[in-house]
Amino acid sequence: MAVMTQVRADHKLDLAAEVLRAGSSIRLQALGTSMLPAIWPGDVLCIERKAGEEIVAGDIVVVAREGRFFIHRLIEKRESGWVTRGDSLPQNDPLVEEVQVLGKVSSIQRKNGASVPRSLSWLKRALARMLCRWDLLRNVVLRVHSLRDRRACP
Repeated sequence: MAVMTQVRADHKLDLAAEVLRAGSSIRLQALGTSMLPAIWPGDVLCIERKAGEEIVAGDIVVVAREGRFFIHRLIEKRESGWVTRGDSLPQNDPLVEEVQVLGKVSSIQRKNGASVPRSLSWLKRALARMLCRWDLLRNVVLRVHSLRDRRACP
């Protein structure tokens, strides 16, 4: 059963990558916590294909690597590769080539219907730094967020 689930997931990843490479957009639900507080688990992301010159430092990008999608912030572009990192992660990801970048996040939709900006205020940047260093704080923030979401849903 696990093999069948993995094959299905691989096909979905390949299909989504192909749709983006063809110039269309996709919507997907965030699962991880590496982009807290900009992106929360359950947020729906609209991802659009953009040419390399249309993507700038600070944009949230989708990278295909190791058979998975990683949705992290572009830190800088270097000749040797692009530097990305999750907002609540302490270190940069391995360098990625421009061809691995499938698109950028154009909008983030919360469960409560709110559309949120993609850039972080100085306060949220400070929170992201704390979340990457203190697991206990991250767990508490996730629990509070989850409880808030449950109350917001009828």
